[in-house]
Amino acid sequence: MRDDATFIGIEIDDAIAADVELARKLEEACPVDIFAATDAGVEIVGANVDECILCALCIDAAPPGSVQVHKLYSGEVLESAAT
Repeated sequence: MRDDATFIGIEIDDAIAADVELARKLEEACPVDIFAATDAGVEIVGANVDECILCALCIDAAPPGSVQVHKLYSGEVLESAAT
């Protein structure tokens, strides 16, 4: 997770970070372009992270428990329930 963010932190489980197919899904799902699909998997576009609108589309597109959105200003964490 980015340590210089002001409002939002995005965390991706290491177990799925290199999944190129998932990277494409996240890139497509995010309306503010926080995720980029690369040959190495998911890349978080740091410049866009604080633009997060808390829509949870990334959480819905990923396997349960693998993507977390941290509200740094309140300490709340948005994530799907792990199965």
